[in-house]
Amino acid sequence: MTRTADPYDLLVIGSGAAGLSVALGVLANNPKARVAVLSKTDLSEGSTKYAQGGIAAVLDAADSTESHIADTLNAGAGICVEPAVRAVVEGAPEAIRWLIECGVLFDHEGGDLHLTREGGHSHRRIVHSADATGKAVELALEARIRASGADLFEHHNAVDLIREKLPQGRQGRCAGAYALDRRDGRVHRFAARNVVLATGGASRVYLYSSNPDGSTGDGIAMAWRAGCRVANMEFSQFHPTCLYHPKAKSFLVTEAVRGEGGLLLRPDGTRFMDEYDPRGELAPRDIVARAIDDVMKRLGCECVYLDISHKPADFVKAHFPTVYAEALKFGIDMTREPLPVVPAAHYTCGGVLTDLAGRTDVDNLYAVGEVAFTGLHGANRMASNSLLECLVLGAAAARDITTKIGTITSIPEIAPWDETWVTDSDEEVVVAHNWDELRRFMWDYVGIVRSTKRLERARHRVKLLKDEIDEYYGSFRVTSDLLELRNLSMVADLIIRSALGRRESRGLHFTIDFPTLDSIAPPQNTILVPKNFSIRRVD
Repeated sequence: MTRTADPYDLLVIGSGAAGLSVALGVLANNPKARVAVLSKTDLSEGSTKYAQGGIAAVLDAADSTESHIADTLNAGAGICVEPAVRAVVEGAPEAIRWLIECGVLFDHEGGDLHLTREGGHSHRRIVHSADATGKAVELALEARIRASGADLFEHHNAVDLIREKLPQGRQGRCAGAYALDRRDGRVHRFAARNVVLATGGASRVYLYSSNPDGSTGDGIAMAWRAGCRVANMEFSQFHPTCLYHPKAKSFLVTEAVRGEGGLLLRPDGTRFMDEYDPRGELAPRDIVARAIDDVMKRLGCECVYLDISHKPADFVKAHFPTVYAEALKFGIDMTREPLPVVPAAHYTCGGVLTDLAGRTDVDNLYAVGEVAFTGLHGANRMASNSLLECLVLGAAAARDITTKIGTITSIPEIAPWDETWVTDSDEEVVVAHNWDELRRFMWDYVGIVRSTKRLERARHRVKLLKDEIDEYYGSFRVTSDLLELRNLSMVADLIIRSALGRRESRGLHFTIDFPTLDSIAPPQNTILVPKNFSIRRVD
């Protein structure tokens, strides 16, 4: 795809369900709009593709919107923003209808959509395509965007957002972004009247993660550098059940395995979840992850086991073909034996502060999906609400952007990327070493169970790393690895600062120094404000 000097009406950074929902929504409302989509790798290689479970939506007469809202609020441990929860839940049926129109083939039973149940949900309300829902959604949306006329730039890493320069050194609206073409190593400028961050989360800040390698917090870091507030970064969700095998690379075992009767077992074959929560295996993810972590630490075992072998083999193969096939690669037959599992970093509940149209603190800059904080998830995301958020708020952002197309007639001139004072690096080992150190101390000190002492150690180490990375960034030409490391170090700092500021245990943030809820003050979301920026409040 050839880049042009003319500004785009819309530049979408990220190509998962959130980004493609916005792009397709804008094009549906205005087919003549000039739209560009940047993708770090192949268009389909984001977190959406690897989402197994499904999408939560009230489609059964025995269920209700109020029940879905109540379940989400309960999982969020008291700090969900209720209007956000209501807006997303009420938008779910329309989102499912749109996906069906896009060609997503969901599972049916007796002529109706088959609904499964997952942790935290009081009813069966998970629409799914076997156990590979994300892949089905991503491929359908990819086919649509490839046929839409949008300009698609694969293998492009966004470097930083561009803001308009105003008098007296002030900064104005977002006017585009710089991006590195990973194939030729050159940084290009993309001018745009509207920019959407749809870059996903930051779970690769941890040593063990269920996410693809590209989940490095790029959008959160870029928005922070551009002057946007971020919120609730202390709430990193650890998926309770990832396949434990030296060659499995933290392959996620869908929540639906427990929803369909899978049992968590100690190495001796005894159950333990009922000792931690009356909901047993169907407790929310934060509770299940901490329970597994506690069992592993108490027993000194490397993993626990998830057993659904008591179900008929045909049932298991039909409902979980992806998990079954993946486990079989490693010699594990889940129809006959339990799966070894461990928790792994899975989802970033915090992110760039937005309203319910995806608008950030910077004019013409939007954030949608896992990169954003809307208040939907609170202190813990409930299973299968993530793709739902991408779709519902992606559509809302598209509607808002559509109203502005044609009203923004000009944008400022964007200077070319300046590499005058940099050289090619002769010490790539520095990047590799710092990448490894960062992810290890985040896992050890800022993981499932925290303490003030551990967090202080992490804060000290991340400051040293950030200083070293910033010096390196200013001296050498950028590479994909360097950009991701720079962003991860910034996101790590935001997570640590947020965790130190929450002097209680709530949802996904558990600290041994403050093991209970703070009952004195009403619960608050943690909001960090960048220094030296004059921002437009979105709340």
